[in-house]
Amino acid sequence: MNTLSIVEQIERDGFAIAAGVYDDPQVEQLLEEVEAGLALAAESSIKSSRGETYAARNLVEFAPQLLNTWKTPAMLRLLAEVLGDGFGLVRVLYFDKHPNRTWSLPWHKDMTIAVKDNSLPTSELSKPTRKSGVDHVEASVELLEQMLTLRIHLDKVTEDNGPLEVAIGSHKNGKSAVEENNVAKILVNAGDVLAMRPLVSHASGSSTEGTALHRRILHLEFAAMAELPDGFEWNLFAS
Repeated sequence: MNTLSIVEQIERDGFAIAAGVYDDPQVEQLLEEVEAGLALAAESSIKSSRGETYAARNLVEFAPQLLNTWKTPAMLRLLAEVLGDGFGLVRVLYFDKHPNRTWSLPWHKDMTIAVKDNSLPTSELSKPTRKSGVDHVEASVELLEQMLTLRIHLDKVTEDNGPLEVAIGSHKNGKSAVEENNVAKILVNAGDVLAMRPLVSHASGSSTEGTALHRRILHLEFAAMAELPDGFEWNLFAS
């Protein structure tokens, strides 16, 4: 992997694809670990009305081995290049666009972070919420600019299983998440990793009717520093 060119793409476009980070056996192992965690996290995962799990917020509580999925030489090098040596993992999400119950998302930016206590007074963080038993707040632009998301693809993504769309360069527009004309579809193979700034506008449509394809993704968020403003603490900070 040419780390320097990926770092340059992230700076310019707000995202970049690292191809072939995980081989087929590694992807299969990740899927097994995810399935084992989902079985234990049945009550805290997010299910459709038909019972298919399509998201999980606290999967690492039940599958802590997933905390090490990103510690490949290529990913460690990339994270250090983009965030500096003090970076840490601050949140892990799981998504599955299930062929039997597809879903879509409108244009948005990922501005919420998970914290231990969102009741503290603050001038830097806003909009306290509680999701799946964990406190969250909306981060400032300055904080979000020091974060990077790695999305590990566990399935091949085609036009048929609702690929992510990203607005190129939209990470430079603050928190505005309006749809833009300069859009890229993220069509990748299983084992590829999308590196993306949280302030990139992104959306995804539904899967094509009749497809048998899943779109399973481990979504890992990283921050450049362990400290948060006004005495706040990350719910998770794993280095």
